Amino acid sequence: MDVGFEADGTVTRAAVAVLRYPELDVLETAIAHRPTEFPYIPGLLSFRELPAVLEALEKLREPPDLLLCDGQGIAHPRRLGIASHLGLLVDIPSIGVAKTRLCGRHDAVANQRGAWTPLRANGEVIGAVLRTRPGVRSVYVSPGHRISLETAIAYVMGCCTRYRLPETTRRAHRLASGQMVVSLG
Repeated sequence: MDVGFEADGTVTRAAVAVLRYPELDVLETAIAHRPTEFPYIPGLLSFRELPAVLEALEKLREPPDLLLCDGQGIAHPRRLGIASHLGLLVDIPSIGVAKTRLCGRHDAVANQRGAWTPLRANGEVIGAVLRTRPGVRSVYVSPGHRISLETAIAYVMGCCTRYRLPETTRRAHRLASGQMVVSLG
């Protein structure tokens, strides 16, 4: 899932792309538009975006087995990023796959596909800094709900093909930003 905004931020556009794993074929997509009712406050992203995401999920014929979210899971100052929050609300295993670090510290990551290093905060491992392709910036993977860090890393790597980001969030991003219109099923 991913979220974009329209009309100078007054409309929230949430997109969900459901892909078959491990083939990564698109099975279904859904988009929801809602008035943006919560201001942008760093660390409280889920309160701004989740109402539209929940509406998009309701449009699906059946719920997905796993959610990959463009955002943080437990790699969040309150250990409740958008992936954790969404996973808890719908009781579906979820993973946060973020492009930037919100909190924590880490060592350098080797420049090879699949290399990772722990992301730590206050002595606790809260995620992984994962290299999905050589020569590109790493992504920040963190468990959201009902999934281990090792399993989250394996699914993210399984969903990364030719690009830095998983196909799931790439597809959802294109829908959320209005770059792609797809209607399946």
